[in-house]
Amino acid sequence: MIYNEKYNQYSDLELIAEYKNTENKLFIGILYKRYSHLVLGLSLKYLKNEDEAKDAVMQIFEKLFKDLLKHQVEFFKSWLYTYSKNFCLMIIRTRQSKLKKEIELENNADLFMETESGLHLNKADEKEKQFEALENAINELKDEQKKCIDLFYLKEKSYVEIAEITGFTINEVKSYIQNGKRNLKIKLENTIGKEQS
Repeated sequence: MIYNEKYNQYSDLELIAEYKNTENKLFIGILYKRYSHLVLGLSLKYLKNEDEAKDAVMQIFEKLFKDLLKHQVEFFKSWLYTYSKNFCLMIIRTRQSKLKKEIELENNADLFMETESGLHLNKADEKEKQFEALENAINELKDEQKKCIDLFYLKEKSYVEIAEITGFTINEVKSYIQNGKRNLKIKLENTIGKEQS
């Protein structure tokens, strides 16, 4: 503890310099005590989920063990802000990409159901019919759902960006996307049902 207290008076840059010299994680621990509450606040702002935000804080400070050895940092507080923001945006992008794949898989599962009538179509015709069905289904959605689905899947915007563009809250955006996705599935299933009959 005495060892710890000795370094508590050090500036951020002195702590980083000591860490680079010794690779002793104690120095990052002191930076963690100083700034983890700020990183948590930032993570909550972007991720909108307390558990995910707490996980992000731990991951960010763990990444610092390696990255502080590689980077030349002059103003740690502002550097950490940008570093943490980019980390959160990466999580959002990854989540977005997973959801995008998820709707594609769900739609493909629906659209590729063994349809007797569809088997004689060649691949180009099948693709064309799928895109047409999807486009028609999107156009039939309620305005809020259509807007959010379009921005999320076709324009590849994040929840945060959609909220900024539309004026909806993050929770409304998530709800419109989820409901829109569910309605799309139903509409696509109905389209296939009609084609089969």
